[in-house]
Amino acid sequence: MNWYLDVLKKYAVFSGRARRKEFWMFTLFNFIAAVILSILDNVLGIQILSLIYTLAVFLPALGVSVRRLHDTGRSGWWILIALVPIVGFITLLVFNCLEGEQQQNAYGPNPKLAPAY
Repeated sequence: MNWYLDVLKKYAVFSGRARRKEFWMFTLFNFIAAVILSILDNVLGIQILSLIYTLAVFLPALGVSVRRLHDTGRSGWWILIALVPIVGFITLLVFNCLEGEQQQNAYGPNPKLAPAY
């Protein structure tokens, strides 16, 4: 849960790097929250809860995705490849699964070697 909250604390931070664990834990908790809110929406007969949640986490999700691409040594603009049907999603999935660069790159030091707070 701390990984999810850390991403939310960096609400619109697009600089730096994000580890695989940070990205995937945020994605997991984001998915769980979206499913729960969708179920609540269906039970209550409204569609506002999931819409509000989606709008609230859009910038943090975009930020962690860009930082994840930075960790692999790619520009954040690579996120736009997701707009290409099927191939773009698969390419972005592969980029997010790759291990980050071990050394410091143009986007900052290796987050695995950074001291824990």
